[in-house]
Amino acid sequence: MLRKLRILIAFLILFFVASSAALTQFKTTNWNNTLYVSVYPVNGDQSTTSANYINSLSDNSFSDIEQHLARQALAYRDLTDKPFTITLAPEVMERPPQPPLGGNVLQVMFWSMKMRYWAWTNNPLPGPAPDIQIYAVYFDPNVYDRVGHSFGLQKGLIGVVNAYAGRAEGKRNNVVLAHELLHTLGASDKYDLSNTLPIHPHGYADPDQVPLYPQRRAELMGGRIPLSANSARQPDHLKQTIIGKMTAIEIGLIK
Repeated sequence: MLRKLRILIAFLILFFVASSAALTQFKTTNWNNTLYVSVYPVNGDQSTTSANYINSLSDNSFSDIEQHLARQALAYRDLTDKPFTITLAPEVMERPPQPPLGGNVLQVMFWSMKMRYWAWTNNPLPGPAPDIQIYAVYFDPNVYDRVGHSFGLQKGLIGVVNAYAGRAEGKRNNVVLAHELLHTLGASDKYDLSNTLPIHPHGYADPDQVPLYPQRRAELMGGRIPLSANSARQPDHLKQTIIGKMTAIEIGLIK
C-alpha cells in the first residue's frame, strides 16, 4: 500500500510539472513578453578551478546572450519588450542526470521525465520558477580537453550546458548556452550528427554567398562556421553567429 502511495505521489508531481511546463511553453511562442532565464552553475568536476570560476560569475557574465538574441529577434519582428532577461542563480551542488547513450525511445522518455523532476527539485531560487532553467556544468580546462554533449529540452524548458571554467572560454560557453536556449524554444539542430558539419542551406549563416566558402559567420543552430565542404570551426563569440530564417520559423519569430 505504501509503495502504491509513493507511486501515486510521484505521478501527481510529474503531472504538475508537465502541466506547468506546457503553460510556460505556450508563453515562449508568442514573443509578447520577456522570458526569464536562470543559469544555475554546477561544479562538474569538484575542482578548485571550477569553484573559483563559479564564484566569479554574475548576471553580467551572460549579458551578451541577452543583447545578441534581442538584436537577432528584432531582425524578424517588432518587439515591445526585450525577449530575454538572463540572471545567475545560486549554485546547484548536484550534477543533472545524463541522457542515456544510444537509449531506446522508452529510456529517453524516462530520462526526460527524470530530468524535469530533477530540475523541479533543484531550483534554489525563492518564489516562482523562471520560464527557462539552464544548468551550466563547469570543468577545469587544464584537465578536460573535451566535455560531454550539451542539450536543451523543449518539454520542461530546461537546458544543460557542459562548459569550461575559464575566462578565456566564457564567450564560447555563451555560444553553446544560446544554442541550447533556442532548443528549449523548439529550434532544431542544423548540423550533421555524424560529423558536426553544418547542413546547407539551413545550417549556414549565408547560404547564398558566392563563393560559398569560407563562411564568416555561423547559424546558431548549425553550431559552427563552415570553412569548406569538409571543415568548420567553432565561433569565438556570439557576434559571429546569427539566427537563420528556418530557426526563426521554428521558434515563432516568423509566423
